Amino acid sequence: MAEKIVTGDEVIVLRGKDRGARGRVRRNLPREDRVIVEGVNIVKKHQRAIPGVRQAGIIEMEAPIHVSKVMLLCPHCGKPTRVGFRITEGGQKVRYCKKCDAVIEKPVPTKARS
Repeated sequence: MAEKIVTGDEVIVLRGKDRGARGRVRRNLPREDRVIVEGVNIVKKHQRAIPGVRQAGIIEMEAPIHVSKVMLLCPHCGKPTRVGFRITEGGQKVRYCKKCDAVIEKPVPTKARS
């Protein structure tokens, strides 16, 4: 099944402590129905030291947020919108904005950080 929100999409948070925050989807976790959004749902993690590799300490990281708590920002009208699917004349399945009826292209993949 096609995903309504994919990696690289611009989204807005609807619920929770980061309500109203905007960010790009860094990672999509479809099996858990969750996404990781840049700068949203920051948690602190206590990390054990590994000799010669990393130092012990408390690090801040982005935790996954449920996909129902975010909404796609349409790149054409700039508003939060629901996403629909339609089949083009060429037989290709595309996403579209339910507010302005414009086709939403897949975001250009960026190079993943290690």
